[in-house]
Amino acid sequence: MQTDEVKQILVGGQRTGIIGLNDVLKDVAREFSGRSDAEIESELLLRLSKKNYIYDKIKDKYAKAFLREYKKFVGEPFEESKSDCLQIKILGPGCPSCQKLEQDIMALVVETKITADVEHVRELKEIASYGVIGSPALIIDGTVMAVGNMPPKSRLKEWLVKAADQRK
Repeated sequence: MQTDEVKQILVGGQRTGIIGLNDVLKDVAREFSGRSDAEIESELLLRLSKKNYIYDKIKDKYAKAFLREYKKFVGEPFEESKSDCLQIKILGPGCPSCQKLEQDIMALVVETKITADVEHVRELKEIASYGVIGSPALIIDGTVMAVGNMPPKSRLKEWLVKAADQRK
């Protein structure tokens, strides 16, 4: 069944909503298994262009972003997208601990005035692609900081400030 669900992904360091991404990933994974990255990238771009406006000037960035999402989807190693701001991921299905971690992180981002992109990953398959067992989990700029526990706010703040300082 095809849906027009919108999924947010990073395209050239900017969070962008893509319509129908999960359905296209399923279809391409089934039909293009074993093909080259270039063929898969091209097919993803072709199919996703039908429901999404793809800016010509950054078509290559969209293609790379789509291939990254495809690799996550099929469980292949992938390179995280680079961004000008901290990339923070909270992994967990949405339990009270996951929600609290997300709220604490959001409050600390505001308090410290750190520019960050905070994403709460709830899909089990995507959570598994990060190789963590347990929730909530916290990833800052690709580094797993906590798994299966709720760090105190003071520790969270320390991690955020240190990660922001490392970007300078």
